[in-house]
Amino acid sequence: MLRGMSLSHVLVTGAAGAIGGALARELAARHPGVRLSLVDVDEAGLARAAASLPPSSPVTVSRWDLSAPETLGDRHDALVASHGPLDGLVNCAGIMDVRSIAGMPWDAGRRVLDVDLVSPMRLMSLAVPAMAAAGHGVVVNVSSMAGRVPLRGCAYYGGAKAGLAMASEIAHLELAPRGVHVVTVYPGPVASALERGARAQLRPSLIARLMPTGDALRIATLVARAISRREPRVVYPPLYAVADRALGVATWVTRRFSPAPAS
Repeated sequence: MLRGMSLSHVLVTGAAGAIGGALARELAARHPGVRLSLVDVDEAGLARAAASLPPSSPVTVSRWDLSAPETLGDRHDALVASHGPLDGLVNCAGIMDVRSIAGMPWDAGRRVLDVDLVSPMRLMSLAVPAMAAAGHGVVVNVSSMAGRVPLRGCAYYGGAKAGLAMASEIAHLELAPRGVHVVTVYPGPVASALERGARAQLRPSLIARLMPTGDALRIATLVARAISRREPRVVYPPLYAVADRALGVATWVTRRFSPAPAS
């Protein structure tokens, strides 16, 4: 639990996914009584995520399409009117479309940018002012190691995640003195539908086969620990933490050996 504070209302985007669902369960376990507002485009996945929470956890599930960031203002306001202000925001929703920049249709690339960058920024703009005014709150932004090192086929995804990461790191600096703790998460591959879909878009290669894949439950535990200890970032799996510290070497490796997209 965040020192001296319990969370009362947390919005989790991408809650139907492996990482989002694991984060929701971890928050419910560590903050008894917290209301979780779970959103995703996958309604069946949302129902499964809600069913996995403790029976005593108040939960709301809603279908939100983050590829339409212009809708989020009304959705946020309705959520707050129904269940009270947010003191937690987890930006976990994300899509990954692995294609060369020359082969990516603009509409598909724009959708990646909207879901992975524009909508998380919009949600921060909606939720953070009230947290700062109240003097407490938590924001978790799930970026990616693809936003730290150049990977072929990830111009849009990596660009979006790099933008979110930098905004999140800056938000941490700005908001910490106002009682709002911001955690930036840098996952490498984590077993999930997103990870399986991305691998399917890559040409077969040795490095693609050797890339370690992490566990959603473990990353959720690390994020919860970062919240409680007021740590600014999480990098996972452990090999990628090494790459993060030796960014120049990691960049050279990915430039030389990252697999090409299939299209």
